[in-house]
Formats: sequence, structure tokens, C-alpha cells
Amino acid sequence: MRALKVGARAGIVLATVGLAAWAAAALYLGPPHSTVGAVAIGAVGALAAVSAVLPRLRWWPLGLFAVAFVAFSIRWHEVEPSNDRDWQPDVAVLPFASFDGDLVTIHNVRNFDYRTETDYTPHYYDKTFDMRQLDSVDLIAVYWMGDAIAHIMVSFGFGGQDFVAVSIETREERGETYDTWKGFFRQYELTYVVGDERDLIRLRTNYRKDPPEDAYLFRTNAPPENVRRLFLSYLETINDLNEHPTFYNTLTTNCTTNVLMHTKVNPGNHRYSWKILLSGYAPLYTYELGRLDTGLPFEELKRRSHINAAAQAADQAADFSQRIRAGLPNPAASDPHE
Repeated sequence: MRALKVGARAGIVLATVGLAAWAAAALYLGPPHSTVGAVAIGAVGALAAVSAVLPRLRWWPLGLFAVAFVAFSIRWHEVEPSNDRDWQPDVAVLPFASFDGDLVTIHNVRNFDYRTETDYTPHYYDKTFDMRQLDSVDLIAVYWMGDAIAHIMVSFGFGGQDFVAVSIETREERGETYDTWKGFFRQYELTYVVGDERDLIRLRTNYRKDPPEDAYLFRTNAPPENVRRLFLSYLETINDLNEHPTFYNTLTTNCTTNVLMHTKVNPGNHRYSWKILLSGYAPLYTYELGRLDTGLPFEELKRRSHINAAAQAADQAADFSQRIRAGLPNPAASDPHE
């Protein structure tokens, strides 16, 4: 019985400390932005935790914390995502798709005219794609702070002639900057930027300098039927976000976890891995699943998939997408169940 009581008290302490810490962080970093509220619930949580380890358990501090946490929960669940904010120009316009049989028109494809990373002229266009020509999907990984962290994008190809890239990002308000910790607490909405590769790739290879970014484009061996299902899954989410905004989450709803979510429309192994959490290893994870060119050691494949020099040379060329792919390892479509 004594062991059970000790275990129960330990559980109460851990639960109280955990819930109080999470609530305090949410109030401080999340949309409520209440320093006073964060300090108050942290203090009440600490009091409740201390009361649980005293020789004689006192219930009123635990009851007080329970009331405070319920009040916080009600306030927290009132925080809802929105498409109606003063957005930064690069994420101000949402893309959407319309369908006519096998023809899909993507509206608001981003193709900014950059002078520097932050000095640009916004430009969007609409383009109709024939899904009967859809035959490839490429994985793009962009690194700026070591091997463990990368921004992951995908790009869909139509007969080697047309390409459209999708970047899953935070939709930041004017004046906001991204913060990893704030990303846990409903600070940012989620957006899918659909862009011309001359925008989404060239921004990162040609214009971002502080810090500089390294981009790698990995060709996949996904068969056309899998590519089509993946493409339609992306478009479904893109259209849904126009009507039902949702929050970005650093851990669960980000540029890598959402890519994995979309791949689940196809048969095969889609198990979660630490290589998804540490997004810089997502290309290695994809390689280990046999979806890249496994005829080369991964490090050699990665070296040969680096596209900064090609992107800088191609710059604004009309055949930018073809130039950055020239000479890249390109596995033929293989097992349709991969």
C-alpha cells in the first residue's frame, strides 16, 4: 500500500508539473500572450506539486490548479486559425485548384521577381496541367544549419516539360518571424505555397545569404499512378485550407510530417521514423525505403543531387527546371507498391 501511495503521489507531481509547464508555455508563447497568466498558472502548478509531496497531502492546492487548468483549457480552445489576417506578402495569396476531367488548373502559382531575399515584386499566374502527362515527383531538401534540419519540398513533373513545386510553410503575419518554440503553440497558420521552381528553388539557392542555403533535388522512382494520387492529395489539402484554415505545429504538422501524411494515399511502408522528426535525414529515410536511386551510396547520391551551382547558372532561364535536373541521378519507375 505504501508503494502504491508513493507511486500515486509521484504520478500527481509529474502530471501537475507537466500540465503546468505546458500551459505556462502556451500562455507565454501562444496567441494569448499573457505573461501574467503564464506566471500565475506556473505558480499554482508548483504549489500543487509541492502539496503532493508533503507528509500530509493537501487537496485544496490541487483543486485550485484543476480550476486554473480548466479555465486555461477553455481559453486555449477559443484560439482558432484564420485566413483573415494581415499576412506577409510572400504568403498573402492562397493557391487553389479547379478541375475539368484530367485537366487541373492551379490558381495563384507564385513566381516572384526577386532582387534580394526581402526585396521582390509579387507575381502569380494560373496554369492548367494535364494529369495524363503527370509522371514524376521529386524530393527537394534545403539545408542551412547542419545535417539534422532541412526544409522539405516536393515538385511534380509533367512529361519533363512543366514542373510545379509545393512548399509547406508557416503563414506568418506582417512583422512576425518564425520561432521553433512558438510553432508548438498555435502561433502560426499552416500554408501550402504552390510555386514556380524559379521562385521556390531559386529563392533558396540564389538569394538567401544569411545564412546561405544548400538545395538538393532527389529524383524518385514513383510510378505515375502513385504520383497522381499524391498530387491529388496535395490539391485536396490546398483547396481545403482555403475554407478551413489550420494551425502549423513544429512537431506534428510541418513540412516533413505533412509530406509523410500525403504519401499514405499510396500502398507501401509509411512508418514514422526519427528521420522524419529530424527532417534533414528525410532524404536518407526515403533512400532506405528504396524510393531514390539506390544504385549509388547515399552520400554519393546526395553529392550529385546538389543543385546550387546549376540553379545559380540557370537563374531566370525559361528552361530553369530542365537545367537544374541535367545530369542528376534519375532512377526509372520501378515497383508500383513502393
